[in-house]
Amino acid sequence: MLMTPQELKALDRRLTTFLDDLLAPMGRSERRHWARVYIQGLLLDGERKSIEPMASRIQGADVQGLRQFVGQSPWAVEEVQRLLAVKVADILSEPELWIVDDTSFPKAGSHSIGVARQYCGALGKVANCQVAVTLHWSSWEASCPLGWRLYLPEEWVNDPVRLAEVKAPPDITYKSKPALALELIDQMLEWKIPKLPVVADTGYGNDFDFRQQLRKRGLLYVVEVEPSTVAWTADPNVPLTPAPSRGRPRKYPAASGLPQPQDLRTIAGEIPPSAWRAVAWRQGSKGVLKSRFALLRVWAAHGRRKHSQPRRVPEWLLIQWPKDDKAPIKYWLADMGDQRPGMRRMVRTAHSRWRIELDYRELKDELGLDHYEGRHWSGWHHHVTLVTLAYAFLRSEQARAKKNSWCDLADDTSTAPSSLD
Repeated sequence: MLMTPQELKALDRRLTTFLDDLLAPMGRSERRHWARVYIQGLLLDGERKSIEPMASRIQGADVQGLRQFVGQSPWAVEEVQRLLAVKVADILSEPELWIVDDTSFPKAGSHSIGVARQYCGALGKVANCQVAVTLHWSSWEASCPLGWRLYLPEEWVNDPVRLAEVKAPPDITYKSKPALALELIDQMLEWKIPKLPVVADTGYGNDFDFRQQLRKRGLLYVVEVEPSTVAWTADPNVPLTPAPSRGRPRKYPAASGLPQPQDLRTIAGEIPPSAWRAVAWRQGSKGVLKSRFALLRVWAAHGRRKHSQPRRVPEWLLIQWPKDDKAPIKYWLADMGDQRPGMRRMVRTAHSRWRIELDYRELKDELGLDHYEGRHWSGWHHHVTLVTLAYAFLRSEQARAKKNSWCDLADDTSTAPSSLD
């Protein structure tokens, strides 16, 4: 995937065309120059993608110039990201999904923005790391990041001295990972990126408000949830009891008047054998991936012990229970519109998150996503933006090389129209 200097030189014109409109918001020509040098460094083969090793591999590169450009230069990150999101949506045709997830960056010290002892997915344990929430645009064949949000633990947000040291914006408040994901989604909607169904893991799917907010935005979704999630299998929206002679009339039914919900594990155990179907969803490295699934309507019972209950909405519950396993292994809740979704489509959508794991692996292992050594807020955001630019270029080159290309690119890059035309 990465390139030798000779290979990169051969692609020089296409890289220039690809970056031309994307780098325009940076303004001054020297900023655009250093951006291109930095992206070249990311694309070139080499184990370490921090500034000094990259500069040593590029003729004419200057460590101080690169360091100032990435860490301190006041270029318009958000506008570059907007143009990139539009271009990614144009490059990856036949879009299917928005994938929400988060990724971690292990760190040795504690001074870089957002570093704290927290769960580190890269290491599979609690460790010193940064965590970022991402939103990816995905077809069935490829995906690419649209945007990033750095997660700041409360210990950071509540320490103004520490925030000042890393030059973070003064108005930062604490936001959970689901809240950051919604912020990214709202940004894409503001930028007129076409709406797609949202896919996410339990870190987001377990959050009742996250699913509710997706529905408010008119977004379909398939999100994984824990088996301890409680739900009803029949509509719990009972008629309101008559208002008492004194006091305000009820807006919601009383909790005492609702039937007893069950956890998803219990619900799965009561599904009749005839309701389970064998479904294959894609070709894996060791053969066709297939399992046994059931699909039914449920009403989530989050917050059921509160005195007043909101009106419950139906969602589809998808359960995966391999025939030879003692218990189900995965559960998803979904809103796929008014019609009953096809089982194969549901399964394929639920199991689509594997592509974002490939994105993270390639972004880190090949483009140095987690190699940045700066400590400041702007430097981190500059770095991830430049890495995404490099990754999107590689995605476009991969698409061009495919015989049955899923990428809408003109053959002659010298006359290819701008993605904003």
